[in-house]
Amino acid sequence: MCSVCGGYDPFRGDSCGSSIMRILADQDVYKITIDKLKEWKQDIVTAKDLGMDRASDEELLLVAKETERFLITRDKDFGALVCLKEEVSPGVILLRGSPKEIENIHHQLRNLLQEYVEDELKSVFCVVEPRKYRIRHL
Repeated sequence: MCSVCGGYDPFRGDSCGSSIMRILADQDVYKITIDKLKEWKQDIVTAKDLGMDRASDEELLLVAKETERFLITRDKDFGALVCLKEEVSPGVILLRGSPKEIENIHHQLRNLLQEYVEDELKSVFCVVEPRKYRIRHL
């Protein structure tokens, strides 16, 4: 059994390949998602934890970069910030879908976190949907 997430991958032996990711959660990320990330032993802090629950998107990106954390959000505006305006980004994970699809989104998010190590996800924009995830290199 994996010491990070508790999962098992028969192709890799005892470990599922998970690594601990440093994550900053935007204020719009559901509590159930934050709880799930904690359950998976991820190093997660929320904008609220940092007193930034009213911070602008640009401020959150800056703090994520300064603290070397990925930003996880449900706010599609971050796509324009990091892709079109070319704001400096430590990596962004955008969760897309309705609350009724959250279990499927969590499944895809877990797949993403198991299949990639932190260094591979730096400076990328990931979109996690109920049935797939996509990665765009910045």
